[in-house]
Amino acid sequence: MKYQWKLEKHLTLFEKYFKLDEYSITHELFGGGFSPVFTREIFERGTVVAVLPFDPLRAKVVLIEQFRAGAIDDTDGPWLIECVAGVIEAGESESAVALRECEEEAGCTISDLETISRYYVSPGGTTEHCSLFCGIVDSEGVGGIHGLPHEHEDIRVMVIDSAQAYAWLRDGKIRSSATIIALQWLELNEARIIERYSS
Repeated sequence: MKYQWKLEKHLTLFEKYFKLDEYSITHELFGGGFSPVFTREIFERGTVVAVLPFDPLRAKVVLIEQFRAGAIDDTDGPWLIECVAGVIEAGESESAVALRECEEEAGCTISDLETISRYYVSPGGTTEHCSLFCGIVDSEGVGGIHGLPHEHEDIRVMVIDSAQAYAWLRDGKIRSSATIIALQWLELNEARIIERYSS
């Protein structure tokens, strides 16, 4: 059953590097009738593509580490270990973003993509939607420092055994949601992926 909702008013409160909008909304209630009009400030982020590069021949994952302003209060510091990720620009496909970002951020080339999930990052306060993939790569020679200076990127690339990545996940060393989801998926699907791409 589809419930009804109505947008009463929409204002843009702030727009610079990011955008913040205010929505006044009423919606149908599960018990019948409609809610009073209420307001929510929503961080407008759009769709991002995140990719966990995986080498099935060597059972290696490619992870990146970079400074994240949103983690400046983290007791372990604001450098996070993550998947590759980027925002979809107008006219771009998910696969095009995945290919581009893996080249720019990790210096690796994807030969195939496995869909992991498409999910809302935090729908109570942001429109951000993540399309998450596992990218099949050859990890030989991958590493070093990457990123685009004009985007203020300083990205360290690491290639590690998948077993080590799972240990980092269990130990709480991985603290980025897309990376957590991707590694949990890979741990469940690794044998199938290795069999598919090693034959």
